[in-house]
Amino acid sequence: MRWAIHKRDRGMSMFKNLMVCRIDSAWAMSLDKVEADAAKATFAACAPTQPKSMGFSPARGLQHGRLVESIGGQWIMKVTIEQRVLPASVVKRRLEDRVAEIKEKTGRVPSKKEKALLKDEITRELLPKAFCKQQELSVWIDPHKRLLGVDTGSKSKFDDVTTLLATALESFKVMRYQTAIAPATGMAEWLRESVAPAPFTLDQDCELKAVDEAKSAVKYSRHNLDLDEIKQHLQAGKMPTKVAMTWSSRVSFMLSDDMQLKKLQFLDVVFAGQEAEVDAFDANVAIVTGELSKLVDDLLDGLGGIREVAVDEDHDDSTEAASEGRSGTRQTGAEARMAA
Repeated sequence: MRWAIHKRDRGMSMFKNLMVCRIDSAWAMSLDKVEADAAKATFAACAPTQPKSMGFSPARGLQHGRLVESIGGQWIMKVTIEQRVLPASVVKRRLEDRVAEIKEKTGRVPSKKEKALLKDEITRELLPKAFCKQQELSVWIDPHKRLLGVDTGSKSKFDDVTTLLATALESFKVMRYQTAIAPATGMAEWLRESVAPAPFTLDQDCELKAVDEAKSAVKYSRHNLDLDEIKQHLQAGKMPTKVAMTWSSRVSFMLSDDMQLKKLQFLDVVFAGQEAEVDAFDANVAIVTGELSKLVDDLLDGLGGIREVAVDEDHDDSTEAASEGRSGTRQTGAEARMAA
């Protein structure tokens, strides 16, 4: 039987999705130092010709509030990302008009290089008129387990956040979790056996995809997963990319093959007995991070535990974006203010 979602969760939970990674043990954690470093990269709105800006905002959403809040030993931050939305079709149409004008006046068609320069010029002209889209992402740091969690199901947004952290916080580096059993392999085995490792249970949604060039896929929604048909797909070579699960009858989610936790739902039992007069933010952080911390531990155990890899191997992929951020390829809010 599925648990009902608690009504408090609909408006309160700061994590609808979760992507996690490990924080390098060399990072010397200090709450005051993180606050001071983050203050140098606070969010500022996009300048007129700036396509994107990101930075830290007060964790509680209160003006002039702290950028890092510590509740029960868990640190919470908030990253705001703003982007100017300029549809590619608008730029393309304006470019076609500009090319037609040049052809009519000179009798020649601009070269590929000239078109690229025209496209950049048109983009700069249109950016100040484009509307801005803003998104806030909760960031969770468990300093004891050296875990970083970000409320996103987007790899690009996750890279944005880790790049900002690595750029702003001194000596901050992250590494991907490497488990003994790959998530896709684990999910495939659970579907074959029709059972997940305790305390997880399989729910009623999954997606299987072929690993060949065809990339054919089959999706089951609100369906019993104990099917011979699913086992036949696995036998034919398809692998799970998503499987819906519930942890300890407390948290439901969709596990992906890159270990993302999507569509997080904290069930009714999680908030049972919570006192109404308790500070909503503090209570939510304490409950949600407490649940997620145990869930992540059990998930790592269910996948055979963390596989130890060479430091260089683990750092190469996970810190590449951070290195780009330090070289100035991305602007934080503080840098945007200077540019403006």
